Amino acid sequence: MKKDNCTAMLVGKDASIDGSTMIARDEDGYGGINEKVFVVNKARHYDEDYVSKYNGFKMHLEGDGCKWTAAPTADDSDGRWDEQGINEYNVAMSATETEATNARCLGHDPLVADGINEDSMVYITLPFVKTAREGVKRLGSLIEKYGTGESNGIAFSDKKEVWYLETGAGHQWVAARVPDDSYAICPNIMVIQHVDFDDPDNFMYSTGLQEFVEKNHLNNSSDGSFSFRDIFGTKDEADAFYNTPRTWYGQKLFNPSIEQDPTSQEMPFTRVPEKKIGVEDVQRFLTSHYNGTPYDPMDTFSSGSEKEQKMFRSIALDRNQESSILQIRNDVPEKMAAIQWINMGFYAYSPYVPFYTNIEDTPLNYKVAEHMVDPDSSAYWLYKTLQVIVEPRYHEYIYQVNAYRDDCQSYGIGRIDQIDAKAKDMEGTDLIKYLTAANDETAGIITKKTKKLMSDLVRQALNNSKYQFERGDNL
Repeated sequence: MKKDNCTAMLVGKDASIDGSTMIARDEDGYGGINEKVFVVNKARHYDEDYVSKYNGFKMHLEGDGCKWTAAPTADDSDGRWDEQGINEYNVAMSATETEATNARCLGHDPLVADGINEDSMVYITLPFVKTAREGVKRLGSLIEKYGTGESNGIAFSDKKEVWYLETGAGHQWVAARVPDDSYAICPNIMVIQHVDFDDPDNFMYSTGLQEFVEKNHLNNSSDGSFSFRDIFGTKDEADAFYNTPRTWYGQKLFNPSIEQDPTSQEMPFTRVPEKKIGVEDVQRFLTSHYNGTPYDPMDTFSSGSEKEQKMFRSIALDRNQESSILQIRNDVPEKMAAIQWINMGFYAYSPYVPFYTNIEDTPLNYKVAEHMVDPDSSAYWLYKTLQVIVEPRYHEYIYQVNAYRDDCQSYGIGRIDQIDAKAKDMEGTDLIKYLTAANDETAGIITKKTKKLMSDLVRQALNNSKYQFERGDNL
């Protein structure tokens, strides 16, 4: 359902401008339509035989689960696809970044057709963990037990740590902690490089991983080092044009002094940014399309040739569905520290809307996305409709669109300041109800701003129709 699509960015707390940890990911899907919603799952006791509607994966799920947010597919007939969210312990999880394992490794440990796949990972993990490290351990142990039918990258964070877990073959996995002063760009390839098996503070891995690699002669390193990317990854020609340019562009934004080839398959997993990274910087990357380079497919005035503009897979593109930035702040009380910034539609045209996650419900138009296109009732369809309006007149509308997005971002930042100030003295149910109502107001105002923009653009288009004909034009 979702293959070779998404783009992720991870930021350690000392690399961010305000001390937040951030894990962020664009969820893309083939076909251009994949109705998404934003929901809250209440705390409850689980005692169920879970069966995936997507691939038939089965497990008995038991235990007390906490409250958690998610961005699932509205129609769950083909699986849950909860994708990304934050639980009541301020643990964030994003699953997944689709990757690929090479044929040699798959020959020794094939993928498991009814194993744990992307559609199930958040549901069986996020309600049951209190730290990012616990999230890695839980999902990793389940993959060892049940196997997986996909190669994936999964991000976890809490207020202290950011982790990235990658699966290779049916039961093998490794997880690396992103250094606090660093960021990582993750396209649809394996990115974790050197693994230090004697450093449990920064690495975790599947039982018997070293033995599996040694027994099957999978490590071709000349110096004996263990690079998960080199051993399990594909590193083929398709990667060089579909994946690595996204890493190149992200590292170009945050380390502009470093020269790299867009098709290089040796770019590092993490870098220390030259300047601290804010939420707006993450948004800039996740909504980008090689802006300012010859490879921008949307800029007809670019210096790039037609071939260059179509050379690399863009981040903003027709299959964009939902993007979340999962921010855990360290400069406010934990009760209001977690914010899920959500962008639906075509990321380069839509705004990120900030939602506190210590809530009892989500705004009504974010909970609905029927098959019928209805911009009035559904945020997903509102922003997909904006995409349809803007795309044919990109150069005519983009300055208005960018001004609107900046206005929404400024409003969102101001709203956070206002909400923080009022919420700091609240506790318990009163706080949860207030944050829920505050989210409704935030969504409502940005929805109005969006409809105002759409109205202006439609009126502008109608007044500039090329099929106008007045009496006397033929005289």
